[in-house]
Amino acid sequence: MDFHFNEAEKKFRAEVEEFILEEMLPGYADKDLYWPGGYGAIGEFEVRDPAVEKLREKMGERGWLTMAWPKEYGGGGRSFVEQAIFFELLSYYGMPGMDVSTLISGPTILRFGSEELKSEWIPRIVKGNLKFWLAYSEPNAGSDLAAIQARADIDGDDLIVNGQKIWGSGAHVADCGWMVARTDMAAPPYKGTSLFIVDNKSPGITMRPIVNINGFHSFNEVFFDNVRVPKKNVVGDMNMGFYYLMVALDFERLVISMGGFRRRFEDLLNYTRNTRRNGKLLSEDARVRAKLAQLATEIEIAFLLYYKTAWMMDNNLFPNIEASEIKLVTTLLSRKLADAGMEIMGQQAQLWPGSRHAPLSGRFAVGYLDSISAVIGAGTSEIQRNILAQRGLGLKRK
Repeated sequence: MDFHFNEAEKKFRAEVEEFILEEMLPGYADKDLYWPGGYGAIGEFEVRDPAVEKLREKMGERGWLTMAWPKEYGGGGRSFVEQAIFFELLSYYGMPGMDVSTLISGPTILRFGSEELKSEWIPRIVKGNLKFWLAYSEPNAGSDLAAIQARADIDGDDLIVNGQKIWGSGAHVADCGWMVARTDMAAPPYKGTSLFIVDNKSPGITMRPIVNINGFHSFNEVFFDNVRVPKKNVVGDMNMGFYYLMVALDFERLVISMGGFRRRFEDLLNYTRNTRRNGKLLSEDARVRAKLAQLATEIEIAFLLYYKTAWMMDNNLFPNIEASEIKLVTTLLSRKLADAGMEIMGQQAQLWPGSRHAPLSGRFAVGYLDSISAVIGAGTSEIQRNILAQRGLGLKRK
C-alpha cells in the first residue's frame, strides 16, 4: 500500500487549502468551540448563520459537498480519498461544511432510494441549502434502535406519524427529519421499520430545546402528533428501513473530524513549548513528553484508519467493520486528548471561554465536557466493540 498522496491528490489538497484560507469567515474559527469527536458544541446546531449557508453554497457550486457522488446526480465524480482530504482540511481550519444531508441522507438515498426520490431530493442536497437532522433515538431507544416505538400508519398516499424523538441534534435549524418509525407493529422491529423524510414544517411537529452540559442548545425533544408524510418520501422499500439505517449509521461513523484532532494536539504541543512551570518549560517535563508522545502515536493510527476506509470505498470495498474501528478509536481519542490537556494545563484549564486567564481560549474546558458525548453518539463504544467482536472476529452473541 502506498501511504503517500498521488500528484492529483496533492494538487487537490492545495486547491482546497487555498480556498479555505481565502473564504474563511472572519472570526468563525475563533468562536467555534467544536471538539473533535463530540456532539455538544457544534455552532451550526445552535443557529443558522446566513454567512455559513453562503459558504456551503460556494462549496456546493464546486461539487465539493458531494464530491464522491456520481456526476449524473450532481456529484463531483471525485475519489473518496479526495473527499477525506476535504473533510480533514475543513476540520483542521475549523470551517463549516459537513452536514447530515450530504454525508448520511444523500448517500443512503443514492443507494436505496427510488428514481423519483432521487430526482426530488438529490438536486437540493447537492446545492448545499438543505439541512437534515437525525430522527433516530427515543427516550427508551438509543443504542438499541430496534426498541423504537414511534409509528407511521398508512392512510392512502400518506403515512400518519405519531411518537417522540430525542437528542435531535440541530433539529430546530434543519429543514427535514431523516426518520425511522415502525410501519408494521405486528412484525419484529427488524422487519417492520421504515426510513423516510419528514418536512419540519409539517403540522403536528413540536420541538422542545435541550440545553446540554456545555450550555449549547444543540439537542431537542421532538414530538409527532398525527403528522402527515407522503408515502413517496419513504426511502427504498417499506419495512426495510432498519437495514437501510444500519448502512446510514456506517456513513455517520465515517464522518470524523480528523483535522480537528491534529489542530487541537498542535495547540497543546505549542502550549507546552511556551509555558513554564517551576522555572522549566512544560515540554521539558518527562511526564508531559510521555503524554504528548502517546497522543501523537494514537492520532497517527487514527489517520491511517481514516484514509484506509477512504481507500476501501474507492476500491468498492464497503468498510463496515472499519467504520466501527474508526468510531471506537477516534471517540476514545477525543476523551484522551481532552484529559491530557486538562492534566497538563492544570487548574486553569477549567476556565471557560471568555476568561482572560483561560489557556487556549478555554477550548479544552469545553472539550473535556463535550468528549463525554463522543463515546455515546452514533453508537456507544460498547456497541462498537460488540460489532467488532461479532462481525470482525466471528464471535457469537451471548
